[in-house]
Amino acid sequence: MKNKILVVDDEQSIVTLLQYNLEQSGFEVITAMDGEEGKRLAETESPDIIILDLMLPKLDGMEVCKQLRQEKIQIPILMLTAKEDEFEKILGLELGADDYMVKPFSPREVIARVKAILRRTQAQAETSEETGNDESLILIGKLTIYPEKYEAYYNENLIELTLKEFELLLFLAQNKGRVLTRDQLLSAVWNYDFAGDTRIVDVHISHLREKIEEDTKKPAYIKTIRGLGYKLEEPKGE
Repeated sequence: MKNKILVVDDEQSIVTLLQYNLEQSGFEVITAMDGEEGKRLAETESPDIIILDLMLPKLDGMEVCKQLRQEKIQIPILMLTAKEDEFEKILGLELGADDYMVKPFSPREVIARVKAILRRTQAQAETSEETGNDESLILIGKLTIYPEKYEAYYNENLIELTLKEFELLLFLAQNKGRVLTRDQLLSAVWNYDFAGDTRIVDVHISHLREKIEEDTKKPAYIKTIRGLGYKLEEPKGE
């Protein structure tokens, strides 16, 4: 069965370019020219991934992303932006986009990103089906992580995490006490090379700290190892 991709962009030339190249690569493609239609198709067509432009009529890409995540629709989203600094606003609002690309882009790179995201999400779904129990839960201080349920709790309270935040937290927890570079985190969590653009890691680390640290200026769980990267460790005194 072909993977279904929803392309949402108000520039016909970009929609045509993406649709042609994605279909040539074996994907089924559905399209929308505005945010309202894109959101409706995301809800009714259950695509495997959404390629979503930031600037859209009727409902912009940020609002589409926000509303889908509020509805607990966790379809992976690849956001298209005209400028890199625009995506920092998206990250700052914690909207839950999985990845971003800056226009102009090459269709080949879009396809590579799409395939990488699909490989990761499909592998996670298979692992979840095979596990079927809670034996793999991870306990670190007041943190409890259920990999197969995509759930994490702090002090027995469910933490509201985006899919990418959960994946980052899980990978850090699975490597507890080990220093992980930003490039290692990019490779493991985003599944490809960002060509040195590690800001997306730093922003997601900041989001995680806001949700699991009692004092973000003195984190007890996720430590910054200056000049190297990050590590998650057992908090002292817990």
